[in-house]
Amino acid sequence: MEKYIFLICPFVSLILCQLIKFFIELIMSKKVNIIRLFNGNGGMPSTHTTFISSITMLIGFKLGFDTPIFAVALIMSFIVAYDGMGVRMESGKQANAINLLVENQKLNIVKLKEKLGHKPLEVIVGYIFGTVMAYIFSII
Repeated sequence: MEKYIFLICPFVSLILCQLIKFFIELIMSKKVNIIRLFNGNGGMPSTHTTFISSITMLIGFKLGFDTPIFAVALIMSFIVAYDGMGVRMESGKQANAINLLVENQKLNIVKLKEKLGHKPLEVIVGYIFGTVMAYIFSII
């Protein structure tokens, strides 16, 4: 396992995060949405942030927080988080507005996906979960 730990950790983190997100939404909405297991866009916690932060922090734990590879991974994780909170969140708002216009005009156009981005808390929890997963993988 040690040989592939830098691949295994992020993917295990991603799968567990999606399961957590699925169960949180199941409890909140009281509806089973199987598609949610495969769609990581939006919701608590951020799967994208969990994925990137788990590899970033695992690099730090295993190779050192003062290495160039950790610096690159950390910068990439900030870009992913910024994209999730900024660009994708705004795209979701735009999709919502377009869907309302299409609905009001009674146009026969496929509805756009609205749940794309993340709130800051969802990203923070994603970072925390990714860091915890990286720590666990760094000690096994």
